[in-house]
Amino acid sequence: MTTDTLYYDGQCPLCSAEMQKLTRHAGDRLQLVDVHLLDDEAGLPNKQQMLTSLHLKRADGKLLTGLDANVAAWQHTRFGFLFRWLRWPLLRLVADWVYDRWANSRYRRMYLTK
Repeated sequence: MTTDTLYYDGQCPLCSAEMQKLTRHAGDRLQLVDVHLLDDEAGLPNKQQMLTSLHLKRADGKLLTGLDANVAAWQHTRFGFLFRWLRWPLLRLVADWVYDRWANSRYRRMYLTK
């Protein structure tokens, strides 16, 4: 069985907590990979880009980022329907804006202020 792979920041407490929930609910339907444990992998963005935002690599090789990656990951669980509204056309613009601001702020706080 080929599965999607979600790449996340294992040093982020909030990210790690969400990954524990995804693991519990998605089981083996979704592979989770801590970006810090990756070697340079062909076809993936650089480590800084991977740490700035979630990335999900579909089984077919397509790469999703940000909120698209998060919503796609939750589709592997029975709770996926709770996240689909974030992709509705007008809400998508607002949700992406909020996610991008939060993700960039989290990255700066964790990696650039040390």
